[in-house]
Amino acid sequence: MRRNLCATLRVSAFLQTQRNPKVAAVYRSLRSKSPPSDSAGSALILKPTMERKLYQPPPHVRGMTSLDKEVFTQTISVPALRVPTGVLNKVVKSLKKSTIQRPGIPRVVQNAEDSGDFRLVLLDPYRVKSSDSFSEAEAEALRSFSVSEELQDFELKLTYDNLKSEEVLEAVLPQGQDVTTSFSRVGHIAHMNLRDHQLPYKNLIGQVIMDKTPGITCVVNKTNVIDSTYRNFKMEVLAGEENMVTKVRENGVTYEFDFSRVYWNSRLSTEHQRVVELIKRGDTVFDVFAGVGPFAIPAARSGANVLANDLNPESYRWLQHNCKLNKVESKVRTYNMDGRAFIQGPMKQELPALLKKKAGIHVVMNLPALALDFLDALRGLLNQEPGCEETLPTVHCYGFSKDDNPDTDVIKRASCSLGFPLDDKCSVHNVRNVAPNKEMMCVTFTIPKEVLFSSDEEQTDSAEPAPKRQKCEGAADST
Repeated sequence: MRRNLCATLRVSAFLQTQRNPKVAAVYRSLRSKSPPSDSAGSALILKPTMERKLYQPPPHVRGMTSLDKEVFTQTISVPALRVPTGVLNKVVKSLKKSTIQRPGIPRVVQNAEDSGDFRLVLLDPYRVKSSDSFSEAEAEALRSFSVSEELQDFELKLTYDNLKSEEVLEAVLPQGQDVTTSFSRVGHIAHMNLRDHQLPYKNLIGQVIMDKTPGITCVVNKTNVIDSTYRNFKMEVLAGEENMVTKVRENGVTYEFDFSRVYWNSRLSTEHQRVVELIKRGDTVFDVFAGVGPFAIPAARSGANVLANDLNPESYRWLQHNCKLNKVESKVRTYNMDGRAFIQGPMKQELPALLKKKAGIHVVMNLPALALDFLDALRGLLNQEPGCEETLPTVHCYGFSKDDNPDTDVIKRASCSLGFPLDDKCSVHNVRNVAPNKEMMCVTFTIPKEVLFSSDEEQTDSAEPAPKRQKCEGAADST
């Protein structure tokens, strides 16, 4: 019996314990495993309270693949309070937690049977099921304004426009399947990653997301993993205009690019800011996989000198465009090269002079699928050791990990690629969870002088093409 009573309480306890002391006592008693009773010693039994949903979709919308908005229209009954117009604003303010909150539905309506001296305040049936549902503060406010707590039923017409995206999709998708309403926003584009069982409904899902999200005029779905040479992925348009050139603003910086031809991830905004805040005015930044500039441009705006590179010709073009757009083209030198060639070319040429200065040097390597493998390009990069270690470059290298201990995993792989143990010489930051059992990590370290400098013989050996080298165990896949 106690188990059944607990189940009943979980349904109704939130509303009933606010006003009914006996119910509160029952709830507390059950939690302490003491049998509840009233003042006469009789057991108190709570009757189940059924959850009353505001919208019950018609059964025939289940399985719909082409959106028909008209079939979602229905009329429902919601509770309402009859309120004199003279105190209307005060009452609405006092009941702000209990009034109905639906897209396109007013909280105050006029009853056709009433004169102009009264209005009906529509209430949320989830929270208000009877006059006893009002909190003490709400009930006191109604008494102070001489408003009766007696509820009326109001016939409310709900249309597709009044429904939330999850309500529409819950009604359409097969029962038991998860409902996807989350997406990454890239300017006017909503980018989704639909699962296989959702694909038959992909166009309907796209239309609903576009309808319910102001400013979204295009919805796309990724069709494969990011495994191309240029880090962009194929996508299909689910709804709206096929315009992939978009504009976004991140951390005060504006970027423009063709989303279908470059890499952009809105979820990395915090990480971009975190690293840029480590860079001081006068520092030099080598951005090995720069993309359209989310590290390079903010760093230049903060006063750093930047050399930014990307292999993708489209990323390179938009990188240059964004430098001009943000008026930092004089502080950013751009390159369109392979990452390893950039390290062993422009970066190698600049380092000797920079190492003699006191300003910081940062190497950003944001290609999480492969960047750890590129660390071998740092081996024996220079053959003349300067007298000061304080200006040795700091590397921020990103990698994916599916290991149970991702920190240990990325350190082990970075050490393998460098040919030097980093165990107590680096820090690791967990950037984000990419997928179940897959983390994006950033390992930060100062390049050991034993790695950066070498004899002429060692430098000749380090020039061996990377594909001939032994791949470090545990290297991440490209997904």
